[in-house]
Amino acid sequence: AWYVPCLASLETLQELCRKENLRCKSIGITNRKLKSYEVEYLCDYKVEEGTEYYLVKWKGWPESSNTWEPEKNLKCPLILQNFLSDKNEYLSRVRDGKALKVRNHVKALQPAVADYIVKKAKQRIALQRWKEELNRKKNHKAMILVENTVDLEGPPLDFYYINEYKPAPGINVINGITTGCECADCPAEKCCPKEAGFILAYNKQKKLKIQPGLPIYECNSFCRCGPDCPNRIVQKGTPYTLCIFRTNNGRGWGVKTLQKIKTNSFVMEYVGEVITSEEAERRGQLYDNQGNTYLFDLDYDSDEFTVDAARYGNVSHFVNHSCDPNLQVFNVFIDNLDLRLPRIALFSTRTIKAGEELTFDYQMKGSIDLTSDSADGLSPSRKRIRTVCKCGAVCCRGYLN
Repeated sequence: AWYVPCLASLETLQELCRKENLRCKSIGITNRKLKSYEVEYLCDYKVEEGTEYYLVKWKGWPESSNTWEPEKNLKCPLILQNFLSDKNEYLSRVRDGKALKVRNHVKALQPAVADYIVKKAKQRIALQRWKEELNRKKNHKAMILVENTVDLEGPPLDFYYINEYKPAPGINVINGITTGCECADCPAEKCCPKEAGFILAYNKQKKLKIQPGLPIYECNSFCRCGPDCPNRIVQKGTPYTLCIFRTNNGRGWGVKTLQKIKTNSFVMEYVGEVITSEEAERRGQLYDNQGNTYLFDLDYDSDEFTVDAARYGNVSHFVNHSCDPNLQVFNVFIDNLDLRLPRIALFSTRTIKAGEELTFDYQMKGSIDLTSDSADGLSPSRKRIRTVCKCGAVCCRGYLN
């Protein structure tokens, strides 16, 4: 037998069951719960004979089951607060600012206002589900948050969160390393970086001490040292709570840190599909029609492979470009010593304040070859149309390519 994962939400499945009067214990629709009611969001508002009513969408029930309820029946202060906040937000954007009109002696919301409130409620639910999905799939301890206070854009429809490289058929990102260092207390004279001919990348505070362009060799799964080894940084994943947020200047999604990040600290790894450069060229031409792509050349030793984070990636998928970035790219080798296939790590170039957006320069050496959707850029290496840069930096070059 084989199985296909269901992409429908729990609430959608419950709606189908209730609509068809079916019971399904695995999704919580039993005889006892068949008639249970919980407010999912509020759709509309009216005042009739001096009493305030809200049109309620019930969680796990189809929209055909929506009912008007007096405010005294509602025990959902946060949902009420969101409803009023969304109404005021909409009214602040329109000229007349009128929310109610009289229809058949009933004061009712303007249809455009009610429509916006419903769309905003559905977006809020979709973003919450997406946040939960991201945090289920990540393999590090720090949380991922999602925020959109700018428009009605919801989660990307064709993006799948992964924690490590997803190799295309025929590409091996693990080269079968079978040995590691014998250090009882790293770093020692024969620790992994020394064996590779380089110095240890980190100082005693676990901060980067090497210059850009030099590789990082971390201890691997065959090393004698334990998980607290000071030479295991990138492999542990991001230690900071990050927020994927909607930018307000046309750059799409971005990423900001919710914690202070000190200089030379590891922030995140750039992951995606590992493909050949020939395949990257083919995909790049297709991406041009969409005005976006996420191709990142692995050019530390050669240019055989490229990382494509368009469909598969992690939080770095949403990091924007800046001509004055606060992140720098470094090549990392851990369980794969193939110089053609380094892991890509992003480290802070300065102290980054909590709430500040994270950025890196798409044109820096060893960095991304093409821009993300949030910058709508095209490849400088392929001499495509020049794209205006929106980073806003004082030293902005004006174009992404």
